[in-house]
Amino acid sequence: MTTAVPSVNPLFPGQHWTSHQFIADEVMDDQFKHHLGMMLFGMSDLGECLEVARSIAVDDEESWIQAWTPMARALQDRAESAEAAGRTVTAADCHLRASTYWRASLMHFGPPDDPRMAEHARRSYQHYDRYLELSGYPGEYLAIPYEGSSLPSYLYRSPVADPSAPLLIFFQGRDAWPEDTRWVYDGAIRRGIHCLAVQCPGQGLALRLNGLPFRPDWENVVTPIVDVAVGLDGVDADRIALMGLSFGGYLAPRAAAYEKRLKLCIADPGVLSWWASISAGLPPSLMEAYGEGPEVFNAAAAAIAEQSSTAGWFLRDSCWKHGVDTPYALMKEFEACDLTDVAKLIECETLVMDGVDERFSTGQAEQLYEALECPKELMLFGTESTAQLHCQNGATATAAEHLFDWLADRL
Repeated sequence: MTTAVPSVNPLFPGQHWTSHQFIADEVMDDQFKHHLGMMLFGMSDLGECLEVARSIAVDDEESWIQAWTPMARALQDRAESAEAAGRTVTAADCHLRASTYWRASLMHFGPPDDPRMAEHARRSYQHYDRYLELSGYPGEYLAIPYEGSSLPSYLYRSPVADPSAPLLIFFQGRDAWPEDTRWVYDGAIRRGIHCLAVQCPGQGLALRLNGLPFRPDWENVVTPIVDVAVGLDGVDADRIALMGLSFGGYLAPRAAAYEKRLKLCIADPGVLSWWASISAGLPPSLMEAYGEGPEVFNAAAAAIAEQSSTAGWFLRDSCWKHGVDTPYALMKEFEACDLTDVAKLIECETLVMDGVDERFSTGQAEQLYEALECPKELMLFGTESTAQLHCQNGATATAAEHLFDWLADRL
C-alpha cells in the first residue's frame, strides 16, 4: 500500500497532482487537461493552452469557444505561411495544432444551430488532412457506410505490421474526438496493429455534419464498421479488437454482446449502467420530479439549468447528441444504456479499465467486470500510477504502456 506524501506546494491543495485545477469548474478543467495531454504528440503546446485558459470563464461556454478560436486561427495562419514558404515540417506541425484547437473550441460549446459548430469542425479536419499529407503520418480517410449516411473515419496502417495483421477499432464517448486520442492509434501502429478510428453517431463530424445522434443499441453501429473492417487489405479478420472510451465504455461492451466477430473488447472505463452514473449525480429533488412524469421533470430541469450554466450546457448538449427534444426524453435514453441483462452475452475476452479517481462513472467498471461471464480482466490505475483519472487523463503514456502490453499478448 502506498502512503501519499502531503503536498507542500499551495498550487496542489490535495495529496496528488490531480488536485490542481487550471479552471475552477470540474468539467471544464477535465476537458482542458485532456488537451494538455496531447502535448505528448505535438498536438498541443503548454504555453498556447495556458494562454487559452486565461480567457475561459467558469460556467461560460461562450468564453470557451471564444478563448480557443484565436489560438486556432493563429496556428492556421502560421501553417499556411510556412507552407507557402516551402517549410513542410513547420507547416505540418502547425496544421496539427490548428486542427486540435479548432476541435477543442467545440468541446464545451453546445448550441447545435450556431454556424460555428459546423465551421470549426470542417476547419479542424481540413487542417488534420493537410497534416497527414505533409507529415507522411500513416492515416487515410474512410467514409464507412451507415444507414444511408456515413461515419467519418481514419484508418492508420502500421508501418511495422505483418502482411496479415490485427486491427483495433476504437471510438470515443460523449465529448472527445477519436483524433484527439493519439495515444491509442499511435500506440497500436507502433506495435504492428492497424487501427481504425471512427466518428460514430453522436460524435465528431458524424453528429455535426451528418446529423447522426447516439443510440443505445450500439451493435447496429459497430456491425457496419466490422463489415468494412474485415474486407480491408492486410487485416486479419480473426484478430479484430474493439475499444470504447468514456461513454464508449458502455457502447463497446454493448456492441460486443451481439457482434461476434470480435476477438477482444476494451472498455475504458467500463460502464454497466450509464443511467446509474447519471442519476447518481442528480439532486434528489430532480429524481423525485422524474418519478412524477415528463411535465414536472422538464420544468424542474429547466429551473436547474437557469441556476447553473454548466447544467444547462449538459442538458442542451446531451439532448442534441442523443437526438431528443426534452430532458425527460434524454433521461429515457440514458435509462436504455444499461448492460445489466446484456453483459452475460459477451463472449470475447474483455478488458475493463478504471481509475481510483474516476468521477464520472464511479464504481461502474467493477460492476461491469462482475457482470461479465467471459474471460475478463480488470485494469485499475491507482494514485501511484498518476493515471487515476477518467480515461487516464494526463497520463496517456502510462495508459498506452499497460493497454498495449495487454493487447499484444492477446491480439
